[in-house]
Amino acid sequence: MDFENARFNMVEQQIRPWDVLDPKVLDLLFHVKREQFVAVDKRSLAFVDTELPLPNGSKMLQPKLEARLVQEVALTAQDKVLEIGTGSAYLTALLASLARHVYSVEIDAEQQEKAAEHLKSAGIKNVSLVTGNGVLGLPEQAPFNVIVVGGSLALVPDALKQQLAVGGRLIIVVGDLPVMTCKLIKRETENSFSEIGLFETCIARLEHCEAAEPERFVF
Repeated sequence: MDFENARFNMVEQQIRPWDVLDPKVLDLLFHVKREQFVAVDKRSLAFVDTELPLPNGSKMLQPKLEARLVQEVALTAQDKVLEIGTGSAYLTALLASLARHVYSVEIDAEQQEKAAEHLKSAGIKNVSLVTGNGVLGLPEQAPFNVIVVGGSLALVPDALKQQLAVGGRLIIVVGDLPVMTCKLIKRETENSFSEIGLFETCIARLEHCEAAEPERFVF
């Protein structure tokens, strides 16, 4: 398979049409090799416009969504980032390539081992992998300039908002099927936040996210 041609087509046919136009992000997609973050027998699917299943049953986000998340949080080289849900670590690698340091929390230790191998093979070193329930954040390393949640939740956890630095950005997909909204939340002051809805999408639920689920009526 011609990976470079597939990568070019992914950027031109999937990612640009999804309003990912930041040259820094587009250039990054050619340098961080997505096929290195999937199983060898799935590499021909690495550039397909769909969520890819991971060995533990979770999902790798669509390429266009990963690129859009990176663009919307507007990373700088000074940013300290918290990622919730390491998964394959491809999104982790994109974030780490633009930020000072990424702390990535993954609840599945076996999946985390695979993610560590992927990052090592890609030469990404400014990442700390943490095993745990990311819905709770990582208070011992807070505050963060950017928080990226790699799976959907019913509500925005207050614990994550409180771990933002002033000026920090949280990007998260919230809601229930069939419609979810990707939201960008910014901590404007110590006690105030702004929130905008960026676009509608549907992605897999974050694993073991019961703490962030609202009470539901049962009839």
